[in-house]
Amino acid sequence: MLSGYRLVWMIVMFDLPVVEKAERRAATEFRNTLLDLGFSMSQFSVYMRFCSSPTQVDTYCKRVEEALPEGGNVNIIQFTDKQYERIISFHGRAKQPDKKTPDQFDLF
Repeated sequence: MLSGYRLVWMIVMFDLPVVEKAERRAATEFRNTLLDLGFSMSQFSVYMRFCSSPTQVDTYCKRVEEALPEGGNVNIIQFTDKQYERIISFHGRAKQPDKKTPDQFDLF
């Protein structure tokens, strides 16, 4: 059985330059790469992804590193599913329901 202490969430947060046309293109390509890697947008420059193991986190960290554009700041945060359960979210002044861990897929 999978433990909430072994399941990991990744957050990629970034602040990229977008003054020049080439910079905007690079920032858009980086966001699209994150989406292609299975991340979902939490906020405009904050993307999240659920990982089933620390090894999977390492793999995605390397893929994010390969996609980094020139300039700007990119941070990757990792935390367990148990810690993720404690997130309190609001939309405007309305508190949002607790987030649910994604379902695991059985291949066999």
